[in-house]
Amino acid sequence: MKVKKHGAQAIDAAQVRTTGLQATAAPANSPELSSMARMSLPKWLMTILAVVAIFVADTTTYYEVAVSVFYAATLLAIEAHLNPRGLWACTAGGLVLILVSFALTAHGDLHAGLVNLIISLCTIVATAYLITKMRAARLAAQQAQSQLIRMTRIQSMEALTVSIAHEINQPLAAIVTSANAGQRWLTQNPPNVTKAHETLERIAADAQRASTIIARIRGLTRGDAPHQAAFDINTALQEILALSKAELDLQDITVSLQLEEALPAAYADKVQVQQVAANLLLNAIDALRCVPPTRRHLQIESSLVGGSFVQISFTDTADGIAPSIKDHLFDAFWTTKKDGIGVGLSLSRTIIDANGGRLWLDEDHHGTGACFRFLVPIAPIAPVA
Repeated sequence: MKVKKHGAQAIDAAQVRTTGLQATAAPANSPELSSMARMSLPKWLMTILAVVAIFVADTTTYYEVAVSVFYAATLLAIEAHLNPRGLWACTAGGLVLILVSFALTAHGDLHAGLVNLIISLCTIVATAYLITKMRAARLAAQQAQSQLIRMTRIQSMEALTVSIAHEINQPLAAIVTSANAGQRWLTQNPPNVTKAHETLERIAADAQRASTIIARIRGLTRGDAPHQAAFDINTALQEILALSKAELDLQDITVSLQLEEALPAAYADKVQVQQVAANLLLNAIDALRCVPPTRRHLQIESSLVGGSFVQISFTDTADGIAPSIKDHLFDAFWTTKKDGIGVGLSLSRTIIDANGGRLWLDEDHHGTGACFRFLVPIAPIAPVA
């Protein structure tokens, strides 16, 4: 790996959009129809008084006045407090009251009264039928919602598994590389115990890093707040670059570092920010494999933006990103790589958003390759006592 270091360069301020990590799954509200809330005594009394009033009015008025249809309104008012048997019992009671009232009515046109009688009977039966259908539809909707929640949880577990598999790939590869190097040091004559010990320390560090990544991804999927703390962003970038040194050397990629000196400390989850940087670095390596070795250059920059954010940029000299692909770059499980799984950029954006920053593709970049930038906030200044 050929690394070139340059002085600081001024970078224009970018507009910052901060979003929160949201948990979208909510528990369903699914009361069973058989265990509906009991109606209070005052409401029962009001319902009985309404039924009595309807009965008296229907009995004392003329046949032509169809007061009895209001029984359907009382049925609708109390249906939430009735189980299926109670619903049809109240319906039958309403039918009886309509017939008794018709028999006791002594005024008006009997023919018109018969028509109103049939209409009233049909109305209350139709109301009870529609309430039954409405309950069945409500129950089906609740069951569908419960099924959807179960499917969401399953998909969340799938996403968690894929994300962990994607993110721990690099530390596991580093562990394998260090183990192979350790074997070579030990097979020398005489064995180089000092170098072997150093490789064991690297293996332990990479294993701890993999464990930390798994814990942070689990927390991210649960909506936990990131473990934010102040850290040196330039040092964090150089640590990630050191982990990828073997791959950069193998691909003959020249890395140009333009890290602004005396940057204020970043305030974010260091492990998560390093995950994002590692993803962008690996994406750049994959893109540069497709161009001749003489064109394989990667530029990594850090700078202060707007006095409140540190900006990190990864710019490669590959063939760039096709316009048709740009709209899907940050979609989960969408990838153009043959062996890709399509969670790297999606997860990276989620991580940066959760840490109060922003990740985007700089479409105004002048060059053949792609330029990804992300912002993380700087650490707050402690008040002077």
